[in-house]
Amino acid sequence: MDKLNMLTTNIVDENIRRIGKLFPNCLTERLNDEGKPEVAIDFDQLRQELSKDIVEGAEERYQFTWPDKRNAIRLANAPTTDTLRPCREESVDFDNTQNLYIEGDNLQVLKLLRENYLGKVKMIYIDPPYNTGNDFVYNDYFGMDTSEWSDSSGDYDEEGHWLTDKYTINSESNGRFHTDWLNMVYPRLKVSRDLLSEDGVLFVSIDNNEVKNAIALCNDIFAEKNCLGVIANINNPKGRSDDKYVATAHEYILVYAKDIDKVVWYGFEPTDENIVKRYNKTDENGKKYREIDLRKTGENDLKEDRPNLFYYFYYNQSTGDFYPSQDGNGRDGYIVIRPLREDGKEGNWRWGMTTALSQIDQLIPKFMPTRKVWGVMQKDYLEGRSLVKPTSAWTFKDVNSERGTEDFISLGFDKRIFPKPKPIGTIKRSIILAIKKDEEIILDFFSGSATTAHAVMQLNAEDGGKRKFIMVQLPEATDEKSEAYKSGYKNICEIGKERIRRAGKKIKEESPLTTQNLDTGFRVLKLDSSNMEDVYYTPAEFNEQKLFDDNIKSDRLGNDGEDLLFQTMIELGIELSAKIEKDSIAGKAVWSVSDGYLMACFDEEVNETTITEIARQQPYYFVMRDSSLANDQVADNFEQIWEEYSKDTVRRIL
Repeated sequence: MDKLNMLTTNIVDENIRRIGKLFPNCLTERLNDEGKPEVAIDFDQLRQELSKDIVEGAEERYQFTWPDKRNAIRLANAPTTDTLRPCREESVDFDNTQNLYIEGDNLQVLKLLRENYLGKVKMIYIDPPYNTGNDFVYNDYFGMDTSEWSDSSGDYDEEGHWLTDKYTINSESNGRFHTDWLNMVYPRLKVSRDLLSEDGVLFVSIDNNEVKNAIALCNDIFAEKNCLGVIANINNPKGRSDDKYVATAHEYILVYAKDIDKVVWYGFEPTDENIVKRYNKTDENGKKYREIDLRKTGENDLKEDRPNLFYYFYYNQSTGDFYPSQDGNGRDGYIVIRPLREDGKEGNWRWGMTTALSQIDQLIPKFMPTRKVWGVMQKDYLEGRSLVKPTSAWTFKDVNSERGTEDFISLGFDKRIFPKPKPIGTIKRSIILAIKKDEEIILDFFSGSATTAHAVMQLNAEDGGKRKFIMVQLPEATDEKSEAYKSGYKNICEIGKERIRRAGKKIKEESPLTTQNLDTGFRVLKLDSSNMEDVYYTPAEFNEQKLFDDNIKSDRLGNDGEDLLFQTMIELGIELSAKIEKDSIAGKAVWSVSDGYLMACFDEEVNETTITEIARQQPYYFVMRDSSLANDQVADNFEQIWEEYSKDTVRRIL
C-alpha cells in the first residue's frame, strides 16, 4: 500500500509539470538542498521559446508591483501540512448539511480547499479589510518556510489549539501601509482563483481607501479582459457625516469572471421596485411601458457606419398618419423625422426599416423640446420582458448600510455586537447575477458576521434554490470591553455561527410550508496543525527508536479517528461536506464517505474479518493506519483479501 502525503499540492511542482508538457526541451535536472536530483526549468531555454525579443533586467515594461510581491506569490504557491478538524458540537445538522463554516487563517484554509474544491466554486464574494487605518491585517512571514512560519507566528499553543495573535492593526502611520495590505490580499486572491469554476465569478466589496489597488490586483490575477464591471454601491445616500470634504455615499463592488467567454450572466427580475418605477406610462389596455429613444447611441451611430439603419419617418399631426420610408424628399402636411445626433450629424436607428414597418404600433413620434427636433420613441413594455441588465450604480433600498444593521438586529442581536454588517440585499443581488437555482457553491473567505450565509439561505427559501455556502473566518478575538465580549462572544466566529443558527431558524419559522427541506445547517471545521507527528514528514531526521513510535499525535485519535478521516478527505480530494457514516464491523469503527466511495478504519488490532467485510463493499479508496493490523498473519493475508474481493480498490496507509 502507498502512503498518503498528508500535504497539500506543491503548486510550483504543478507549474513545472505544465510547462514541461508545453515545452519538454525546457526541462532539466539539478541537485536540491538535500543533494538529490530533481526536475527544474531551464529559464534561458524557456525565454527563447516565449520571445524573440526578451524583456528583462532594467528595461521598462508595463506592470503592477510593490515590495515583497515575489514573496507573496511564493507564499501562495507554498504547500501546507495543516489540516481541518471537525467540531460536531458547534455544528448544526452535521451529518446532513452541505454547508461549511471554517475557522482559521483563510490563506491556509484556501490552500486546503484547493485540494477538494479545485474548479468547483461558482461564486466568490468577499468583503476584505478596507485598510482604513483601523483594520486587522495578517502577518504573513515571507522569509520563512511553512514550519518556521507556524512556529514563530503563534499559530498553536502547546496543546495544538489555534491562536490568533498573528494579526495586527495596520495603522496609517505604518510606512508599509498599502504594501502590507497588498501582501495580505494578493496570495489569498491568487489561491482563490484556482477554486473558481471556468464560468465562475468573483465579487469584491471595497471602498475608496484601496479600490485602485484592488482593481490592479484583480487585473493582475484574473486579467483585465475578464472584468465584468465595477459597481458603485450607493449604501449611504446621505453620505458619511465624518468625511472632511466630500461625504462618501457609496462603496464599490468589483466583478471579475474567471473566463469571460464562459461566464453565464443573469439579470434582475423586472418586478424590482427600482425597475418598475421606470415604466411610468400605461397604454389603452392598462399595460405599463416606458419610452426609449429609437435612435442608436454609442459606437457606430453615424449614418456612414450603418447605412442600412438610416431612413426617414413621416408624421402627419392632423391625421396621425405615421410610417417609415427610404424617401426623404418630403410630402405636404408631413413632418420628416431623421435620426439626428446631438451634434447635428445624421445618425441611424436601432431597428431596420422592415422591423419598423412590422412594429409601427410600438413607435411614437415625439418632439424633443431640449433639442428642438422631432424623434421617434419605442414603447418598452414591462410585461413579458426579459431579465434587466444591472447598472453600474446600485440605488436599491436593500443595499443601504442601515439595512445591514436592521437585518442583524432582526435576529435578536444588539447592534453593538457587530458594527455595520453587510446588507443581505447586496449579496443576494450579487448571487442572482451569477447563479440561478443550481446546487452551486458560494465561498466567502472574509466571512465576518456571516451575512453571505444568511443571504444564501434567504434566497434559497425565496426561490427554491439549492445553493451551498462555505464561510471562512479567522477567529479574531473580541475586545474585552466590547458589547460582543460582554454578551459571551469571545471571537468573531462565535458571532457568525450564532447568526447562521438564528437566521436559519427565523427563515423556517416565517415560511414553514415552503422551507421544510431547506438546508440551514452547517458543518464546523477548525484549522489546526497536522494530525501527524514530525517524524511522518521528515523520517530521515529521527533515530531508529523514534521511527517506531506512533506517527499520529495522541490527541487526534478520539472519536474513532474522525480527525484523521477529514485530513484523509482533503488528501484524496473529497468534498468536506460529503455524507459521512460510521459503522461497526467485528467490533471496529469503520467510516464510510459518500456511500462507500471512501472507507477507513483507524482502530488498532484490526483483524481479517473487518478487512474482508470492508473489501466486500468494494470502496474506491480504503485507508488505515500503518500500525492498525492485529498481527503478522493479518498483514500477510491483507493483499490477498483485497485481490479476491476488490482488487481495484486504491489502498492507502497513514
